[in-house]
Amino acid sequence: MAIKDWPQGEGPREKLLLNGAGQLSDAELLAVILRNGLAGKNALELSRQLIMQFGGLRKLLSASKQQVCKINGVGPVKFAQLQAAAEISKRIARENLQRGQILTNPDLTRDYLMRQLADRSYEVFALLLLDNQHRVIQFVELFRGTINAASVYPREVVSLVLEKGAAAVIVCHNHPSGIAEPSQADRRITERIKNALETIDVSLLDHMVVGDKEIVSFAERGWLI
Repeated sequence: MAIKDWPQGEGPREKLLLNGAGQLSDAELLAVILRNGLAGKNALELSRQLIMQFGGLRKLLSASKQQVCKINGVGPVKFAQLQAAAEISKRIARENLQRGQILTNPDLTRDYLMRQLADRSYEVFALLLLDNQHRVIQFVELFRGTINAASVYPREVVSLVLEKGAAAVIVCHNHPSGIAEPSQADRRITERIKNALETIDVSLLDHMVVGDKEIVSFAERGWLI
């Protein structure tokens, strides 16, 4: 049965308007975004299928066009709707961690980095640049690809820090495997960057490794002393 033919008040859009978006399930929220399904499958059924097939909303919204559009009933239009929803989420996180904000909330930083880096199919090495009062200057993706001692150049980190006038830095990168546990190579890279920044009197506040469901902080483990 099409959602429009359901009893009054049971459709996802009606439930949202009556009770608020927070009362909807993941599948119901997704059905509101997709608006309609396909022959023999309404929007809610299609949404449940997509969430089950990809293993959750986050993985669905980070999937490629090729991965999503191979699902029967999902074409470029629905993929565009999903991408718009994902980008809105990222921009809200970016506004929450906007330029000039003082970083006093570690959870806010973790949420921002999780939204920016989790579920990438490739490694990204980035810097969160801060001024001398730990206000955000800029988030910069510096390297993409395999992150190892050969691919991360401390001199490029130093050059960017000097260019932006940063007084402190949070280094971060993701593990596409989903496992956030830092490797020995991660620790060696961090030590090299820390030493390089000390030569220009800039503090390395943390190195955060982003996994699928968690972030490991070098500072919390006492590895930056």
